[in-house]
Amino acid sequence: MISYVTLGSNDRRAAKEFYDAALAPLGLKPGYSDDEMVGYGPEGGETQLWVVQPFNGLDATVGNGSMVALAASTRAQVDAVYAAAISGGGKDDGRPGPRENYGPNFYAAYFRDLDGNKVGVVCRSPA
Repeated sequence: MISYVTLGSNDRRAAKEFYDAALAPLGLKPGYSDDEMVGYGPEGGETQLWVVQPFNGLDATVGNGSMVALAASTRAQVDAVYAAAISGGGKDDGRPGPRENYGPNFYAAYFRDLDGNKVGVVCRSPA
């Protein structure tokens, strides 16, 4: 249903450094990068997450209630992404753990990136 997602950034170079580290545990790598954008996806796969300076030239802002949730295969990946995001300057918005109100195997963590975008990482596999 979704082809790709973009997140706005006011400092694309800092955002790239942040996301390079945060997305590595998921096997997501930059497939394209220039002065205005960087795109992430699995090696040899489609680019699915873009971090961009807004094309209209205005400052990037966050949407209240907006979030991108990334799929993880294991709970350890959720933990590793969260740890990398926080150590890279991201802000906690929900420590890793089960969210049983979302389902019996729903394990997730939430953080804000350097620009305030909310990102979730979710594993739906049993422990």
